[in-house]
Amino acid sequence: MLGVYSAHSQTYLLVLASITTLFFALPLLLVPLAWARLMRWRIPRETDLTVYFGRCLGALVLGIDAMGFLGAFYPARQQVIFEVLYFVSVSMIAVHAYGAWRRIQPATETAEIGFYALLLLLTVMFQPVVAG
Repeated sequence: MLGVYSAHSQTYLLVLASITTLFFALPLLLVPLAWARLMRWRIPRETDLTVYFGRCLGALVLGIDAMGFLGAFYPARQQVIFEVLYFVSVSMIAVHAYGAWRRIQPATETAEIGFYALLLLLTVMFQPVVAG
């Protein structure tokens, strides 16, 4: 299954980076509390730290998305972004599973386990195959 759709890795990176930029990175960077409310988080009275961490996470996702766009247009960079996507997928599955196990997150966050598992599967399927 590794690289079964490797011929379409450029399209995969473009679609993934576009979707995560629009629905994760920019909302977290620009309106983190609105995003948190949409995801059904309880908002504390003191929000400065929440806004700070939300913006930091948004900037980080935006950086990963920028790597995805670069990987789409410069095939020599694709291997690195796919390795980053593996790490992101596995670590986010672990983070969300831990939150679900502890029952400290809304159901919307627990549902993201499926999103990251799908991301991992798609990343495996679109992995560029290096000849050699």
